Amino acid sequence: MKSIVLGAFALATLTAGAASAQEAQTAVNHGPAVAGLCVYSPARVLTQSTAGQSLRQGMQRLTEEVRGELQPYVASIQTEAQQLQQGGEAADPDGSRARTWQQRVQEAQQLEQTRQQELRYTEAVQTQTIGSTAAPLIAAAYQEKSCSILVDSEAVFIANPAMDITETVLQRLNAQLPSLPAFNRMQVPAQQQQQ
Repeated sequence: MKSIVLGAFALATLTAGAASAQEAQTAVNHGPAVAGLCVYSPARVLTQSTAGQSLRQGMQRLTEEVRGELQPYVASIQTEAQQLQQGGEAADPDGSRARTWQQRVQEAQQLEQTRQQELRYTEAVQTQTIGSTAAPLIAAAYQEKSCSILVDSEAVFIANPAMDITETVLQRLNAQLPSLPAFNRMQVPAQQQQQ
């Protein structure tokens, strides 16, 4: 469960970071744009596009579903642990209840791990859909702007906004892919589970 919460925190942090970077650029007097050098923010496109927002909403929905699925296991395991602890040796003279409890804990941990892998895989597949749709839009904006080099804006502290093609890509992506089709949690293919 901690991994699910950390993933949501990371996404929120990424969104806040993109906003902070954008604010930093508006407070600076820029020098002239460097001809042929362009910047692009894949993180901004992912967080600010309508498709990226639908991805975030869908992943939040799936995360809540997983929490709902895991909660009964957690509650049952906690209740059993309290009963074993309060009853002492009299509640489990041969240790069979404790062994059964430990097995249920391991099963619950395995289920949580499986669901976390499914969530990560689902997010990766949906992110790839956005990336695949954005790729030709990036190439078109690159050519229109006569870029010779395209740098990820995350690798640059501040850049002249005249060199940034992100907004163009963002607008075109919103028009071409206004949202992702509804999606559910996906099982990780067997060959990827073994890696």
